[in-house]
Amino acid sequence: MDHRYRRVNRHRRRRQCSSPSSETKTTTLLTSSSSLHHLLLFILCVNHISSGYNPINMAMAFDLNTITFDQGYATLFSDFNIDRSDDDQSVRLILNRQSGSGIISTDYYNYGFFSAKIKLPTRYTAGIVVAFYTSNVDMFTKTHDELDLEFLGNVRGKPWRFQTNIYGNGSTTRGREERYRLWFDPSKEFHRYSILWARNKIIFYVDEIPIREVLRDDNMGGDYPSKPMSSYATVWDASSWATNGGRNKVDYRFEPFAAEFRDLVLQGCPVDPMDATSTNCLDALDELESSEFATITPRQRQAKKWFREKYMYYSYCYDRLRYPSPFPECLLISSEQDLFKNSGRLKNRQKFHRRRRPRRRPNTTAVY
Repeated sequence: MDHRYRRVNRHRRRRQCSSPSSETKTTTLLTSSSSLHHLLLFILCVNHISSGYNPINMAMAFDLNTITFDQGYATLFSDFNIDRSDDDQSVRLILNRQSGSGIISTDYYNYGFFSAKIKLPTRYTAGIVVAFYTSNVDMFTKTHDELDLEFLGNVRGKPWRFQTNIYGNGSTTRGREERYRLWFDPSKEFHRYSILWARNKIIFYVDEIPIREVLRDDNMGGDYPSKPMSSYATVWDASSWATNGGRNKVDYRFEPFAAEFRDLVLQGCPVDPMDATSTNCLDALDELESSEFATITPRQRQAKKWFREKYMYYSYCYDRLRYPSPFPECLLISSEQDLFKNSGRLKNRQKFHRRRRPRRRPNTTAVY
């Protein structure tokens, strides 16, 4: 995460295919003919498969309480590049030749759930980073904590890439990053991105799919984020590294670049970051940790496995060149481990099918 910008304004069911026995309990029209019942159930399941069924399509949406911009956020930098909707339900963060832009929550939180529906910039977006994250770097410059969800831009026609990362107590030399691609184009429509930060677990979500879970281990010590953090959203120029190691930079012929945020969620215990222990957050934390997004269901675990095996292309847990010994929180999963080299990168490149174009080359499969 680039922290060049300092704070300038602190105001501060789908339904699954059921077994025949469970289906007959809820279906009265088919009770007269079990054979017809089984046939229709078979057709239903086949339709799921033929329509592109996968565990992600079966996810259930969270029931969340959203807030307006004024209820939870303020300007971080470049107010002139921040466009709020008339009803204050959404905000556009703009990057142009003058500057990027950013917002910050008006409170610090002692653990929490931070969420927003986001639509990323369209057209050519190489070199652009859109970030949704939590941090306390402005209060603890050398011992800060941070949870990152960063979109790294893309070259037109290629899939978007993004990463998650965790820092605790200033442990920036021990990056815990993972990198992924998405199963959709995030610039076409809004999708929800969320970070759960609880006392004993961290979960990153995309559209209610848990893409990453970190369980607190005593051996992590201060590497587990534990100091109150604010929520941030920013867009900025990261031409030096974001896309293909900096080979593809921001092209301002396509400016302005706008990232849109709506349906904001801030759930947790607001605290004074310098005196967090003086506030009793036990009730708020119990409510947070009993919420539906704090427990991964079997269905979500299936979707998590599907996503990580299909779309994750780097994980620090499998990077033996950088970290000869796995970090204590790393749960080495054989089905994942088989996919990665000692560098933490995939043994085989992922293949993504692109739309056919009338070109002389017959191969329309792009390999990245």
